[in-house]
Amino acid sequence: MPITFEQVKANPAVRAFIEKADESLLALGYTEHSFPHVARAAETARRILIETGHSERVAELGAIAAFLHDIGNVVNRKGHESSGALLAFSLLRDMGAEPDDIAIVITAIGNHDENTAFPVNEVAAALIIADKTDVRRSRVRNRDTIAQDIHDRVNYAVEKSELTVNPTEGEILLHLVIDTKISAISDYFEIFLSRMLLCRRAAEKLGLAFGLVINSQRLM
Repeated sequence: MPITFEQVKANPAVRAFIEKADESLLALGYTEHSFPHVARAAETARRILIETGHSERVAELGAIAAFLHDIGNVVNRKGHESSGALLAFSLLRDMGAEPDDIAIVITAIGNHDENTAFPVNEVAAALIIADKTDVRRSRVRNRDTIAQDIHDRVNYAVEKSELTVNPTEGEILLHLVIDTKISAISDYFEIFLSRMLLCRRAAEKLGLAFGLVINSQRLM
């Protein structure tokens, strides 16, 4: 039987790598990259693929790739997409996954970081969008850093985040409600513009346009 998302999610080695990778990122001062982030990314990637007409199996692979996409941080933040793909290869092979499934998953993981990312296939495209649109207050670990750290400030300012997939209208929209007393909208674009442009490219791979709506105003 093909490997399932539930099997991957329950695997002790997978869970250890995610936990230890996030501990490293905590030490480096990054926002949360643990189970809330990867579980949300997995659900979003699956939903994107289903709602854009892909098969349940492709959607399952999207969820697996999204759940595993940050495990390379256990090695080092730099190049975590490549080390993560190699770790995912070993984990999935040991779990008895089919080579074709492994190839799709590690290709998506290896192409998700914004420095080297490209939506080389539909699973990679869904992972990119699911990862880059996870902007929310609960990812900030320490409120004391908000004034000094623009990433924490922008994430903390987000009161509501919703991704809608509208194939009939030909677009994927990220809706954000931002408290502008905490962070100006310009701050969001200062750090996330490259990610949003990457989401646009990923949406195009899925045959859709990508749009950004902040405080009810369409900005992309």
